[in-house]
Amino acid sequence: MEFISSLSVLINNLRDEVNSYLSETEPILLVVTPLLALLISSVLHSLFNHVQDKGFKSAVIEFFMNSIKLIPFVKKYIDSEKQKVVDKMQSGGKSKRDGWQTELPKVGLGGDVIDKLREEKEKDVVWQGKCSGTVYIGGNDSERHFSLINEAYSMFAHTNPLHQDVFQSVVRFEAEVVAMTAALLGSKEKASGGQICGNMTSGGTESILLAVKTSRDYMRTKKGISKPEMIIPESAHSAYDKAAQYFNIKLWRVPVNKEFQADVKAIRRFVNRNTILIVGSAPGFPHGIIDPIEELGELASSMGICLHVDLCLGGFVLPFARRLGYPIPPFDFSVEGVTSISVDVHKYGLAPKGTSTVLYRNHEIRKHQFVAVTEWSGGLYVSPTIAGSRPGGLSAGAWASMMSLGEEGYLQNTREIMEVSKQIQKGIKEIAELFIIGRPDMTIVAFGSNDVDIFEVNDIMSSKGWHLNALQRPNSLHICVTLQHVSVVEDFLSVLKEAVQTVKANPGPIKGGMAPIYGAAGKMPDRGMVQDLLVDFMDSSC
Repeated sequence: MEFISSLSVLINNLRDEVNSYLSETEPILLVVTPLLALLISSVLHSLFNHVQDKGFKSAVIEFFMNSIKLIPFVKKYIDSEKQKVVDKMQSGGKSKRDGWQTELPKVGLGGDVIDKLREEKEKDVVWQGKCSGTVYIGGNDSERHFSLINEAYSMFAHTNPLHQDVFQSVVRFEAEVVAMTAALLGSKEKASGGQICGNMTSGGTESILLAVKTSRDYMRTKKGISKPEMIIPESAHSAYDKAAQYFNIKLWRVPVNKEFQADVKAIRRFVNRNTILIVGSAPGFPHGIIDPIEELGELASSMGICLHVDLCLGGFVLPFARRLGYPIPPFDFSVEGVTSISVDVHKYGLAPKGTSTVLYRNHEIRKHQFVAVTEWSGGLYVSPTIAGSRPGGLSAGAWASMMSLGEEGYLQNTREIMEVSKQIQKGIKEIAELFIIGRPDMTIVAFGSNDVDIFEVNDIMSSKGWHLNALQRPNSLHICVTLQHVSVVEDFLSVLKEAVQTVKANPGPIKGGMAPIYGAAGKMPDRGMVQDLLVDFMDSSC
């Protein structure tokens, strides 16, 4: 009681002293000061979070650029220059839209519309053998495997797997495509747990989006994570950025190591109590290099988080390359810690465009992919993927491709494209001005140069009808080898060597080329402005 009495006296004395000190202070200040302090602390907290997200350098540059844009004439000048770049990127795209149909014809074309379709198709650029990736089936688009896929698709063009009770055939096709794909990736091995399951999707991006969404919801249930974060190497596909924006997930993009692989030690440093997912690729799209999936699996297991492996490119090559004796490291569900995998059937699976699969280690995880609605006046509703209605022709086409080729077909395809990849690597090494980035594990060969502007080389290649992928960090190009390249590999190397020599003898961008834009974008410190350019370009192109 004596202690409480003493404490009460102390509190009363303190109150009297504070009241006496503030007695001459304006009442408005007593109200405004704490509000102002709260506002300042809130601003500082937001600033701290922004710097933490962007990095100090990027945050300062962004603040500076946003500040000078407040000056009217500066903003007007920047917008004007930005529009010039957008117009350059379009390269006459607007003029090509002249004469495009903007409303229904008064009288339909009937069967003559096929002639119109054929006429428009003939205006497409010649892509046979001259595109990086893009078309994975060999030969002409009206023969052999192309013809088989087209016929399979057309037979089921009007079916929809959403109506499982009606179109039981395509439901079976989809289930078998998923099961056969899973078997390629370790589902039959004891280490997988024997519960691998999944669904077909419209492509690698949707497969990745679903894997991220599922991981988020699974980790929310498992660990109660309400502010999810995921960590990816900078070589990981841009679909993860899209997923982060769509699903309100904080994204950490970590630099790769000297071998251009995911840096496991660096990723470990970013793991915290809000981490739901880390990512590896087999191989990564930019350089065709397999990330250390086993090490990532160990990290994911030890931290109790999810690990997604992007096998969109490698799913129908790596299992067969391993059988052919290539030194392929572990990459699938045989690796402990891998919780989900994405595999495109429309790439090296040679299925029609718009077919991919997303696979999970068990049903407990996959259940978080589904959306079930119970309170809709339209009835009870449940959907497995982002799309509701889906074209059954795609499932039929994928099934037909896998069943027609079989293991022997895929083995032979893999043998051919891996050999072409090695030929291209050898040929590039013989061009003194070029170097290969890292050590490609599969069928993507990325190359750069310290002697010539590699983007100018790309423009020369484009003028010769070759369509390669331009990369950054470092500035480089890559070719994704497909069956289309088997018969033209020597021509490719010859044109590439000639392009390098042309740029070396005549440095400087060619008229109409994109090299200045690629180069400027790479050097531009304000990445927000580059982002604005891309958005403006897309907004005016579709």
